Amino acid sequence: MTIEFENEQDQVFDFDFEKLALQVMEAVLDQEHCPYEAQISLVLTDDETIHQTNLEFRNIDRPTDVLSFPMVDFPAPADYTVLEEDETCFHPDSGELMLGDIMISIPRAVEQAEAYGHSIKREYAFLIAHSMLHLLGYDHMDEDERKIMEDKQEQALQYLQIFRN
Repeated sequence: MTIEFENEQDQVFDFDFEKLALQVMEAVLDQEHCPYEAQISLVLTDDETIHQTNLEFRNIDRPTDVLSFPMVDFPAPADYTVLEEDETCFHPDSGELMLGDIMISIPRAVEQAEAYGHSIKREYAFLIAHSMLHLLGYDHMDEDERKIMEDKQEQALQYLQIFRN
């Protein structure tokens, strides 16, 4: 797996952002039985930058915690059969599946961790798991989809022993 990691913000914590991201990404890919090595871009940023990106790409004029930009249009969540006939989803040099981009507002993650009463590490891991599921075609537009995503997010975090405090 390759993470194209970019840290555009100044917050420092007692855990390794990149290492934890890799662990969560791999846990979600394993959980979802992804048969390919993957490439993901991860940008850690601030509220202003994510606000502008949210406005530009989603026409929503406010900051958010995480944005996901999938590169694959899965016909159903984690249905990898679509990839068998589309070589454009794979990096020409590495052969890795290009899943997409994740952008996280670290100030928003800190704020949410405090609001939910758990660690910043847990919130950050949750946002990665949540976004990875979006990259794999999951959504939460209705109650059933929301419940499935919540269960899958929690399963990945439990596997990594990242619990709510």
